[in-house]
Amino acid sequence: MSDTPNPLDFVGRIAAELKLRDAQVASTAKLLAEGATVPFIARYRKEATGSMDEVAITTIRDRMQQLGELERRRQAIVKSLEERKLLTPELKKKVAEADTMTRLEDVFAPFRPKRRTRATMAKDKGLEPLADFIWDNRDNGSTDLETEAAKFIVESDDKEVAVPSSEEALAGARDIIAERIADDAECRAELRTLIEDTGIITSKVLMSKQEDPAAQKFKDYFDWSESLRDVPSHRLLAMRRGEKEGFLFMRISADQDSAIEILRSRFGGTRGVAADQLELALTDAYKRLLSLSLETEFRMSTKKDADAEAVRVFADNLRELLLASPLGQKRTIAIDPGFRTGCKTVVLDAQGTLQFDAVLHLTTSASQARESGMILKKMVEHYKTEVIAIGNGTASREAEAAVRAAGLPGSIPIVVVNESGASIYSASEVAREEFPDKDVTVRGAVSIGRRLMDPLSELVKIDPKSIGVGQYQHDVDQNMLKNSLDDTVISCVNGVGVEVNTASRQLLSYVSGLNSTIATNILEYRKLHGPFKSREELKQVPRFGDKTFEQAAGFLRIQGAENPLDQSAVHPERYALVEKMAADLGCSLEDLIKSSDLRKKIKLNDYVTPEVGLPTLKDILDELAKPGRDPRAKFEVFTFAEGIEKPSDLEIGMKLPGIVTNVTNFGAFVDVGVHQDGLVHISQLADKFVDDPNEVVKVGQKVNVTVTEVDLSRNRIALSMKSNPETSSRGGGGGGGRRDSGGGRPQSRDRRPRQQNQQFGGNWFDNALQNGKR
Repeated sequence: MSDTPNPLDFVGRIAAELKLRDAQVASTAKLLAEGATVPFIARYRKEATGSMDEVAITTIRDRMQQLGELERRRQAIVKSLEERKLLTPELKKKVAEADTMTRLEDVFAPFRPKRRTRATMAKDKGLEPLADFIWDNRDNGSTDLETEAAKFIVESDDKEVAVPSSEEALAGARDIIAERIADDAECRAELRTLIEDTGIITSKVLMSKQEDPAAQKFKDYFDWSESLRDVPSHRLLAMRRGEKEGFLFMRISADQDSAIEILRSRFGGTRGVAADQLELALTDAYKRLLSLSLETEFRMSTKKDADAEAVRVFADNLRELLLASPLGQKRTIAIDPGFRTGCKTVVLDAQGTLQFDAVLHLTTSASQARESGMILKKMVEHYKTEVIAIGNGTASREAEAAVRAAGLPGSIPIVVVNESGASIYSASEVAREEFPDKDVTVRGAVSIGRRLMDPLSELVKIDPKSIGVGQYQHDVDQNMLKNSLDDTVISCVNGVGVEVNTASRQLLSYVSGLNSTIATNILEYRKLHGPFKSREELKQVPRFGDKTFEQAAGFLRIQGAENPLDQSAVHPERYALVEKMAADLGCSLEDLIKSSDLRKKIKLNDYVTPEVGLPTLKDILDELAKPGRDPRAKFEVFTFAEGIEKPSDLEIGMKLPGIVTNVTNFGAFVDVGVHQDGLVHISQLADKFVDDPNEVVKVGQKVNVTVTEVDLSRNRIALSMKSNPETSSRGGGGGGGRRDSGGGRPQSRDRRPRQQNQQFGGNWFDNALQNGKR
């Protein structure tokens, strides 16, 4: 048995699970094994995969890894059994047929080296024959168990061997039987089904913590109970967080009588004292061993499922944020607003290069605001500014009002920019490298301006976990989270494409086939030799070999290159094919790109080869129509409602424009311009039933909402997107307490008081879910 599983061994199983053809999975597995990236396979190897998208390819990759881990564990178990001379042909067959990690561990359980248990101590005392006697005679009503047990009495001062009475001999035998029952694979499988179908999850507050102010954020879960199969991921993670912080006690359990009846039907005796002893043993097996073992197992499995759901939500939100509409290259003044310390203001040229920085006091006294407004107006005139970007943090609305009052030309849009994560960037090594002689406030303002121009290019400089669109991001499996977010960033970067002559090292490092080292080499080459003139020139970069070129070239753009295909998504390996198309039409490449009439004359079937099929040919034709087209939506200026700048300005029934800042399983958070996000609960997202908030809203989406509840004392705002929402003046609605959209301690969002809802978005929505009002 090989120590390294062959991924191709899993092709048939994965194809069956995903309802794909074996050839699709085999080709994908082969490409992945050869070092091809998911974006490259999805974009440039459609013939090999049957045009599978990135999601399907990623699923195959991840499933290959999972099955590889299963196979490695199988090999380790076989080795352990062989070394201890326990591997019988029957056991080897069971190990080979175990198709999940759980099933494999169940098969191994009776043979797993155990720590010293009550059963092993009983075996050391020689009581296993008595256990066998009880087991074999559970249907024999005339068994003389007392006489049999007496045979095992051992008088000794050594507690390790002493069996002073028949009662202790029987107790030891029962311990052996209980462990035998608990290790039975079929028994565990049946009990798992019981828990999956009827299990209950409960949480209670620890009595010593009931009045603790810090525990009140978990008040909804002080006495909570619901079906395990129905509990949503955010509630499960909230309860786990409360338990981790020492406020709650959580249990997962099945009906004890039903569980013991399952054991009784499998192992119980029919009559006599041996049957009575077995009844005691199987009851003990469930209460002492199985219930706790399976609870631990379900704690792990439900946590894994909840983590996966939370990570999915985070990745979906991150994708929307990264692919937000770019304003494009515009001369920009960016303002990081503040009260006491003033508004750090920077001037950027169209490429995002810092030209000037200053502090303007737009939000202090009226006289200072007027004076700063005059300075701002002169800056706009001098630098021929085309747009003003204002961070949405502290004093954002006040700064916006002052800028609008400065008398700037009406043609200059004033845009409020989501600055979440800007302070993380400003203190990072990346920012220090870019601006070693500037303080964090200047770096933060630059980031605000640049993310207006191109959100993707700027946000890749920040750890995705710091961007603030997650749900329980600090509680979930961090490796799972990192892998998923990295996949998302890579997908977005390669989906948009990267201009190699202006891209940062961070942006380049996410390009298919590249890494931080090669990205640094590209920048060094660019610094020494000037802008790249062609994709072919990339091969001159150290460590940019043929394999790297294959994987990366199609995603790198070179504007103004001599070959117009170098600024498109057409891969260099297909340049000869496109040139043949042009030659067949008797025109140049430039003419083919410019003329839709010429492209219509191309008969794609004439160019089909074993390596190039219609999917690739259609992609090429689409790319020729709009070479290097940015797939992101066109930028639209958004403006908050005038005069609504703080929560106290809100009134029940107000209809306001807003921007979705985060989407969770229980609803969406919306910024309406009052430094505090409100919650649109899932039940308020639409006039129809909504099962998944992502079906209705996305991060960055512009929406219209109605204020339904305001609670100033708890910093909560409840909003609705229904056409005729019910409104209430009661407290306890929506948002406050910025956090990672999860239960527990609110998490800081940079240095700003902008907030989203406390731990669970308010008691009212969990109650609504429990009462079936979704």
